[in-house]
Amino acid sequence: FLDKSDKYDSRDVERLQQDDKWVENYLIWRHDVVDDTLKMIDESFQWRKEYTVNDLSESVLPKWLFENGALFLHGYDKEGYKLFWFKVKHHTRDPKQQLDKKKLVAFWLEHYAKRDHGKPLTVVFDMAETGISHIDLDFVRFIVNCFTDYYPNFLTKIVIFEMPWIMNAAFKIVKGWLGPDAISMLKFTNKSDVQEYISGEYLPPHMGGTDSFKYSYPPLVDDDFQTPLCENGPITSEDEHESKEEIDADTKEAGELNEAQNLNQKKMNSIEQISKSEETDKTEVKPKNAKKALTTFKGPLLHISPAEELYFGSKETGEKKCLIVLTNVTKNVVAFKVRTTAPEKYRVKPSNSSCEPGTSLDIIVSLHGGFAASLQDRFLIMAAEMDQSSGAGGPELTQFWKEVPRTKVMEHRLRCHVIESSKPSSLTLKDNAFNIPAKTNEDLHIQLTHLLQINRRLEEQMNRCLWFQQLSVVLSLLSVTVAAFCFYLAYAQRS
Repeated sequence: FLDKSDKYDSRDVERLQQDDKWVENYLIWRHDVVDDTLKMIDESFQWRKEYTVNDLSESVLPKWLFENGALFLHGYDKEGYKLFWFKVKHHTRDPKQQLDKKKLVAFWLEHYAKRDHGKPLTVVFDMAETGISHIDLDFVRFIVNCFTDYYPNFLTKIVIFEMPWIMNAAFKIVKGWLGPDAISMLKFTNKSDVQEYISGEYLPPHMGGTDSFKYSYPPLVDDDFQTPLCENGPITSEDEHESKEEIDADTKEAGELNEAQNLNQKKMNSIEQISKSEETDKTEVKPKNAKKALTTFKGPLLHISPAEELYFGSKETGEKKCLIVLTNVTKNVVAFKVRTTAPEKYRVKPSNSSCEPGTSLDIIVSLHGGFAASLQDRFLIMAAEMDQSSGAGGPELTQFWKEVPRTKVMEHRLRCHVIESSKPSSLTLKDNAFNIPAKTNEDLHIQLTHLLQINRRLEEQMNRCLWFQQLSVVLSLLSVTVAAFCFYLAYAQRS
């Protein structure tokens, strides 16, 4: 199966051999049926090679596809899953453009799958202001097939907003493509009920929301990570009415200038800052065994713990702090900085610093003021190697981030998990409760898969027992029949 190099991209084969989570997702999506799983892997790998998925980038796709704004990633649903938008009114049928449009879908899915380590997506078909010219069942079928056949365990739900009546018959056909499992993921909504699935902060005004985001390209729409973060609480803008759109449009250089201003501001208030930090350090001491309780993402520059989620408490539990441990696995100094999708909520210490070769560094993430963490909040850790000749002070770091090529920057994203119970967690910094191991979603997933395997083995054993039982009954009946026949023959001979 794996030797058919002409059928598959060798990079996919190599990843399949090394990435157990990817294999597990294929098994889950095909209900642990091995033959069906192998068939899906075969079909998806051939498709990935046909569409050159591993090599898709902005440079190989026509620029007008990105400028069109029909497809993009933005925002999160109420469960914390990223939203994949399909603005149907910006799409028109054109056979000559169809392949490029399909490659754009593959580009976005692959871009997100690699960036957020397979965290599932919620698809939103925004069908407001659409007409007959926008209806393209072939393209819709391709999007559906991407999730049902090519990207395993990657779909949470499909939210369809204001589907026009003319599409009712067409969507009966679409349901036939989806199959029974995926049909349950279809959510038909309008302005009155779409907020059952997506909160107003990530819905545009025409869907009843308050999100002022307006798609534009360039730059490529990302996770809306905003910079800078401040060690002593969020930075307030000089213009408090500055819109999210304006913040999103800020260039990287503008963000770095703000960081430079913050550094100067910190120097001016150095005496006050030192006294505050000394007080804070006394309350942020953690036990030595804290790192052992954390899962780890093993990146090329930094190992990052936890690997996927930061555990905060709800308003009732009051757990407001989390720990991120960075370990430099290179032979050079590694510069890093932290961004978040909600800079008004969090204080990060340190948020822009460096890590010496072979050493570990602790980052304290704490909620600011009366804010509470939410599932939609994300953190981005950016890291890059520095030359040995470069300094590691504030001005040197600011200049370094201005000049470092994007291709040399390692990025890793963490999402938030809110603990509803009052039980202490090993992933928070409250009451030094690091001695109880926490169960991540990944741990639960592995346990569930293990239980399914045990259940399947028990079923097989029960089936074997039933078979032996049935065989025993048949043999017993046969024995009784033979014995009765022998008695009959003996009786006949005597008479």
